[in-house]
Amino acid sequence: MKLGLSGRHALVTGGSKGIGYGIAAELLAEGASVTICARTADEVAAAATSLGGPVSGHACDVTDPAAVEALVAAAAGERGGIDILVNNAGGAHPGGFEDLTDDDWKRDLDVKLFSQIRCTRAALPHLRRSAAPRVININAVYARYPDPAFFATSVNRAACHNLTKVLAQQYGPERILVNSVNIGFVVTPQWENIRARRAPDLTPDEFFAKLAAEEVPLGRFGAVDEVSGLVAFLASDRASYITGASIDVAGGMGKYS
Repeated sequence: MKLGLSGRHALVTGGSKGIGYGIAAELLAEGASVTICARTADEVAAAATSLGGPVSGHACDVTDPAAVEALVAAAAGERGGIDILVNNAGGAHPGGFEDLTDDDWKRDLDVKLFSQIRCTRAALPHLRRSAAPRVININAVYARYPDPAFFATSVNRAACHNLTKVLAQQYGPERILVNSVNIGFVVTPQWENIRARRAPDLTPDEFFAKLAAEEVPLGRFGAVDEVSGLVAFLASDRASYITGASIDVAGGMGKYS
């Protein structure tokens, strides 16, 4: 399938590794140019070099409003605009209700919900000038399938889910398409960090298999390219009548209607 992304420019937050890196690679393979960002300059530079092609990298803390404004201005200036914004910054924050302090809540809300708000707001003038503007928010199935072990993620991703819906409603008349891709268990570096905290006695394969057997109908963790392929499709002309959608990439995980 030809997705028709040649000549379009994408900004992918959290793009130095994991799902963000995979999304950047997929968009590049489909002919887009890409700007990636992450907090650590060395990691961003290494990722940009590894990706190759028309890609640039910038260090940016998406919890810093001024840094986000500078990132978006740089990304737009490098390629003459922004057509695709992928809000991928974030991360799992394990912990039950009594484990979480006010500061934990604020940090998690800032990196998940407010990063999407800031980046979308900053990119909006550029998206309005695009012939095919897209905003794709990478969220989690916990938004509608809450898990007390990921209490903050469950609550804050629900807010991100509704942010996607209302953005789609408000900016649909301007042809700006806004959709959410909700991941379940996908093999990324952050899951190794979770394993090290929650089950250090298990190997990664044992830990992944145990979790998948308990919660995922397909019985396995997902791969990054199973997420990135959907993102590329939503960025393309083939998805030109899809907005306000919330699509799970989770192997059937999520016991909700």
